[in-house]
Amino acid sequence: MYNVQPGILAAMPRLARYLTFSLKSGGQPDVSLCALGNSVNVENAVVGLGLPLFEALGKSVRGLKSFPTYTCYGFAVPSTPSALWIWLRGDDRGELLHETRHIEQTLADAFKLEQVIDAFQYRDSRDLTGYEGGTGNPQGDDAVNASIVQGQGDGLDGSSFVAVQQWLHDLDHFQAGSQQQQDNTIGRRMSTNEEISDAPESAHIKRAAQQDSEPKTFVLRRSMPWADSRQHGLLFAAFGCSVDAFETLLRRMVGEDDGIVDALFGFTRPISGSYFWCPPVEKGRLDLRALDFV
Repeated sequence: MYNVQPGILAAMPRLARYLTFSLKSGGQPDVSLCALGNSVNVENAVVGLGLPLFEALGKSVRGLKSFPTYTCYGFAVPSTPSALWIWLRGDDRGELLHETRHIEQTLADAFKLEQVIDAFQYRDSRDLTGYEGGTGNPQGDDAVNASIVQGQGDGLDGSSFVAVQQWLHDLDHFQAGSQQQQDNTIGRRMSTNEEISDAPESAHIKRAAQQDSEPKTFVLRRSMPWADSRQHGLLFAAFGCSVDAFETLLRRMVGEDDGIVDALFGFTRPISGSYFWCPPVEKGRLDLRALDFV
């Protein structure tokens, strides 16, 4: 689809950088956003607009709402709304740094860069636990249908919603378990990536099985490992034509419906959670007509 931000459907990059922005008081976010839309390289960046930005502009887009929160069974799923989110993609860390500087300068009048997370591809797109990531992702037309808004008109068609969470791993705890315990946590064998038919009901693949819900809850996962000097985990990003499928999966993971909690929470936890609307593109620029921008 020509009007989709290319990075949503493209193959995963070797390196990435995630930028999160808040709003400054007294700035003109509409002016700064237009400047970004005209200058950002949409081949190497995916831009998402958050609820705080829409509220500041007095605008709305159907389907964007607050990220849900859960506090139960000894863990919490937080909601950390942000005004703007940008996923930079590439294979040169220096280029990602310079692109960050350019974007920060473009937005400086109205936006403050609050967080930078550097991420990378591990082996053949594996999580830091060693298990393959993205298994079961929809492909081809199924990926488009799951992740891209269609049939809603100009300014909306080609857009997408994304759920973003930063997960913090305790790999010492995970790796202290036997190989069988690790496999049962994920629900797949690390050695072959084969699904374990008699895995516990708490296994991640059973709690997050997209095909087991009705209607089907397919999302397009575009997650990558992250690390800094002391901590590490997974930057989870799931694109959808709405946030409904993700919310169904999250409710299953936290045991909201049946009390069975995803075994992932035994060694990892989310420390952030936000929804963003990713506008379509037109002629290589962000299409902001849904905000009544020219």
